[in-house]
Amino acid sequence: MGSISKQPKLAVITGASSGIGFELAKQCASNGYDVLVCAEDVGIRDAAAQISAAGGGAADPIQADLATRDGCAELVRAVKATGRAVDALLLNAGVGVGGEFMTTDLEAEINMVELNCIHTLRIAKALVPDMVARGEGRVLMTASVVSTAPAPYQAIYAATKAFVMQFAEALRFEIKDSGVTVTALQPGATDTNFFERAGMLDTKVGQAEKDPPSLVARRGFEAMLAGKDSVLGGSFVQRLEGLANEVLPETIKAAQVAKVSKPGSAKH
Repeated sequence: MGSISKQPKLAVITGASSGIGFELAKQCASNGYDVLVCAEDVGIRDAAAQISAAGGGAADPIQADLATRDGCAELVRAVKATGRAVDALLLNAGVGVGGEFMTTDLEAEINMVELNCIHTLRIAKALVPDMVARGEGRVLMTASVVSTAPAPYQAIYAATKAFVMQFAEALRFEIKDSGVTVTALQPGATDTNFFERAGMLDTKVGQAEKDPPSLVARRGFEAMLAGKDSVLGGSFVQRLEGLANEVLPETIKAAQVAKVSKPGSAKH
């Protein structure tokens, strides 16, 4: 009698059309997962095609705006429609807004809160309970190295990432005996379109050398599989910054971030 082939595991990745999310999806697919990838832009379809063409697991795209209730519901419906258990949930979608709080656009910041924080909450609330009920699975939430530091000139962005970091660490503890682990990924400055979209190309950090997203994603994926609580996702220098945030006073950290994030700082 021939053996019955086992269905590949399923990973769901948000914010996967480019950058860290795309690289996380590639990590999953190359390690035998089928992937369901989601982003708001049409590029998610090309991203899925590239992932499929690279070999490994199958990749299915969902185009949905996860900053909205309807977009989150659309993704959850698509996941449920597969009829499959979620083995890995990678909540990565996010955006930044840079500039002085007195002049930044309120609607852009509200949209950022909806995407960075509320999408993480909605999708986790919809999918993690089934993982816990099954007694196995891995969750990765993308926070940031600034999730543990005040960040002048990107104040609301840092606050959203502090939300993700605290949520991940607390949820991890609540379900620590369930067989499901939660890992927080803390990237530093990464070579993606983040700084352009955030309006921060005129800052020192916007112009500085950055980590490749493939490195950040690999560190995040490996930490997720290992069930670690958190991981500083970049190079040695970026990891030193994250470690320093654990011991330095808030006033010192704020001053350090301000030096590289202040609008126009790239010229000085």
